[in-house]
Amino acid sequence: MPYHKNKQQAYQAAEQSVTEIQNTINELVLDGASYGSQLAHLKNEVNEAYQQIENALEVASETQRAQLQQFKSDLSSIVSEVNGQS
Repeated sequence: MPYHKNKQQAYQAAEQSVTEIQNTINELVLDGASYGSQLAHLKNEVNEAYQQIENALEVASETQRAQLQQFKSDLSSIVSEVNGQS
């Protein structure tokens, strides 16, 4: 059973990373003085989330795998959107 627990923990870590990025995007102040530091922080979060997703994909069930691929797609969309704004 530890293997199943590791799958679940890896999935939850990836899911939490994506949720944190979505929250950061919602709080991003485009015209604020701290925009550059916010953007740098967001970039770090995105990189960490991609790593969490890759780690989770190594042990994911088929159901989790589909959702993790969606998370990757969502992150790509976020990156494209942010790059278009900067």
